[in-house]
Amino acid sequence: RRYARYELLIIDEIGYLPIQRHEADLIFQLLNMRYETHSTIFTTNISLSGWGELFRSPETAAAILDRMVHHVKIYKIKGKSYRMKQT
Repeated sequence: RRYARYELLIIDEIGYLPIQRHEADLIFQLLNMRYETHSTIFTTNISLSGWGELFRSPETAAAILDRMVHHVKIYKIKGKSYRMKQT
């Protein structure tokens, strides 16, 4: 409930670590509480079509994406990552 109250919530690098099924359910509950009231930013390198596997449930992924893509702006950043730059 604490995270549901923030005006802006940024969830960075979703998919960097494995997400268990119960964690996916919690993410859905959080997004459902924030739905149409507060802004949420996700960053990820996983395409939306891969979220069923990420969340270990196509149904949960569909429910999460349903809340996410309504009134959404998607910014896809292309190019070489500075993290991959050899120094």
